[in-house]
Amino acid sequence: MLMKTADLSIIIVSYNTKKITENCVESINRSLINTKIKYEIIVVDNNSGDGSGQALQKIAQDNNSHLVYFQAGNNLGFGRGNNFAVKGANGKYILLLNSDTIVLGHSIEKLYNFFVENEKRVNFLGAKLLNQDLTPQPSACRFFTLPVIFATLLLKGDYWGLTRYSPNKFCQVDWISGACIMTAKKHFQRLGGFDKDIFMYMEEVDLLYRAQKKGLNTYFYPDAQIIHLGSSSSDGKTFPILQVYKGFLFFYKKHCSIFHIFVLRLILKFKALIAYLIGKISKDQYLIRTYEEALKLV
Repeated sequence: MLMKTADLSIIIVSYNTKKITENCVESINRSLINTKIKYEIIVVDNNSGDGSGQALQKIAQDNNSHLVYFQAGNNLGFGRGNNFAVKGANGKYILLLNSDTIVLGHSIEKLYNFFVENEKRVNFLGAKLLNQDLTPQPSACRFFTLPVIFATLLLKGDYWGLTRYSPNKFCQVDWISGACIMTAKKHFQRLGGFDKDIFMYMEEVDLLYRAQKKGLNTYFYPDAQIIHLGSSSSDGKTFPILQVYKGFLFFYKKHCSIFHIFVLRLILKFKALIAYLIGKISKDQYLIRTYEEALKLV
């Protein structure tokens, strides 16, 4: 049952991540034990087939779980699932959180308090994401200009900190990972939420790019730390790679000139050809299959 009033609505979209989502909800409540924050946890399940619905329904029956559960009739994807949840959220503030996250310590309270205390100058705020072994996970990012895309696909840009990175101090960034985004509900609504035409990947880039165009900024707050397991809702590596290709093309068609789209296609095709040829030489069926499909997209 939704709360009539809440300070914070924590929103999770899940798809076939039953145990991972359960662990996420448990970590949220553990993080917020004895908190003064009035919070609700809204989980939208994208028609999972792994028993997630029954498990979440059972948890929601316990009022101490703070959980509100919605079963989508079909797979809405990440963006539309979040948009649906935000519409029904009662919190003045929202925290968009991936199902494959584990909250450490009092990180939600830290993130919330910092945001509320600084909301006159901070519009979107991200926590420091960590891998399962507690090493930093790059989650502060630069917008995907053509040089950044080239570095991402061909120069291992994340490794060199050219594309995504993990700062150790509070700072302004272009965009933050959609695995953890704190904002005021009014900002999210002002932007119309995530673009409903993006099914998966690139939603947060598009959202925060549009935010910047409207004078809304994005910051990174490393004192709040959250484990992000990553790729828990994706089946293998082929699907996310193809979705990234589709995401780049969608973003450029929406925001960029014909010339920039042309150059983007050249970069994507070059990357796909190299990977395909490596697959042929090494007889790696995964590379051959994945980048054959990628070449069809460009």
